[in-house]
Amino acid sequence: MAPVVAWACAAPAPDYDILIRAGTVYDGSGDAPRAADVAIAGDTIAGIGDFASASAGLTVDAAGLAVSPGFINMLSWATESLIVDGRSLSDIRQGVTLEVFGEGNSMGPLNPEMKADMLGRQGDVRFEVPWTSLGEYLDHLVERGVATNVASYIGATTVRVHEVGHEDRPPTPDELGRMQDLVREAMREGALGVGSSLIYAPAFYADTDELIALASAAGEFGGGYISHMRSEGNRLIESVDELIAIAREAGVRAEIYHLKAAGSDNWAKLGEVIERVERAREEGLEITADMYTYTAGSTGLDAAMPPWIHEGGHAAMIERLRDAETRERIAAEMRTPTDEWENLLLAAGSPDRALLVGFRQDSLKYLTGRTLAEVAESRGTGIEETAMDLVVQDDSRVGTVYFMMSEDNVRRQIALPWVSFGSDAGSLAPEEPFVRSSTHPRAYGNFARLLGRYVRDEGIIPLEEAVRKLTSLPAANLRLEGRGRLAPGYFADVVIFDPATIADHATFEEPHRLATGVRDVFVNGVRVLSGGVPTGATPGRVVRGPGWEGAPRP
Repeated sequence: MAPVVAWACAAPAPDYDILIRAGTVYDGSGDAPRAADVAIAGDTIAGIGDFASASAGLTVDAAGLAVSPGFINMLSWATESLIVDGRSLSDIRQGVTLEVFGEGNSMGPLNPEMKADMLGRQGDVRFEVPWTSLGEYLDHLVERGVATNVASYIGATTVRVHEVGHEDRPPTPDELGRMQDLVREAMREGALGVGSSLIYAPAFYADTDELIALASAAGEFGGGYISHMRSEGNRLIESVDELIAIAREAGVRAEIYHLKAAGSDNWAKLGEVIERVERAREEGLEITADMYTYTAGSTGLDAAMPPWIHEGGHAAMIERLRDAETRERIAAEMRTPTDEWENLLLAAGSPDRALLVGFRQDSLKYLTGRTLAEVAESRGTGIEETAMDLVVQDDSRVGTVYFMMSEDNVRRQIALPWVSFGSDAGSLAPEEPFVRSSTHPRAYGNFARLLGRYVRDEGIIPLEEAVRKLTSLPAANLRLEGRGRLAPGYFADVVIFDPATIADHATFEEPHRLATGVRDVFVNGVRVLSGGVPTGATPGRVVRGPGWEGAPRP
């Protein structure tokens, strides 16, 4: 009798790697949502529709939940936090899949002095600096492993410091030419364009022609210009005019960083800002803006001090703040309203609206969470004297939250069709080393606050419009290929969230509190958040700008 031979039949290969079933799909276009499945193959969206008969290596039930493209953080300061913690936890818990850097300062290009300064000025977050160019920095992040994708503008301040240093003077023609060459080099490496932050020295020292020259160099490669404008307060209108002029003269698109009217005397100017932007858009210029969803900003306590004290760099500033005669001049200028520079303490209106959140020295961390007014009272010193003392004693800018904006204006801005969103913060976690200092709650809540408070609870815009403003709008403004939509052929950056429960929980008193309501996040087809818990996967890539001299897809 012949032996019986058993033949093993291999199981058929699945049709897709991932199927997200039965969700309500918001595809990023702004169109009404639809019930559909999302199929993912590798790092790409393979299809959207009815895949009931298809199989997959991983099937995810999204019934009762929203499925959307990953959100784009148009203004991220996760440049350092991602080096030490690639999970990007506070942002992926809100659905962010792309961090965009470069507000004035970028992580390259660096000369030896800039590298030494970056190493020497570190605080709670400590890291090595093995890179030199901006492209090398972005590659360094990905090599270390990051959950989110990363992209960056090249900082106008960075190229100025690289060639001119911290001096208050225009660059020579040769220096300006080298600055433009640095921009061109960064654009070839994949930078998105040029970013400026003009209230801060030494960026404050740059004139409009210098900015036009840098923006023009980026424009040769399809890059744009983005700016923390010269004023968001007393000279807000003039600063918008400058940004529009730069866009027109350089022939580039331009975006306003964190649109706002700062200081109660300036709140009524928002209408005129909107009129100017929309008039420029009707002219054919591509002018857009981004914002965060709070009435307080956050920067250094030194933003209450005149820009001339910064000439020569940080050490020179500290020396001036120690000189009795110079301190008298600084204090007088801090108290005096002016249109010549942006005094954020005066914009806040009073020192009890300036909240101290970030100290470098352990000996001063006990002051975290107090207002400048409280510290001045406890020390028995004047407001200006206290501010100067703190900057000197901490040997830092001293992180400060300034309450300056109108809630009505925040709501009005959210409804503008050309406004996207950025946290203007790092991507943190409620653990070491980040909890050594406080922060602005926008680091943990900016995007969840939009979708929970302003979309669901207040109905300012429909959810499909909010998703568009978080996804395809910034992707188009950045000229990104294959990002910002759920559509076949696009990268599989996907968020599954509950519109009924998504919420921010971070407050100014307790900022290290994670948002809730985002269940799953996929980056380039890899799940980085599952059931609200980070998976530890680090599939993030460098997302390159239009001038990148490399392969057609990152």
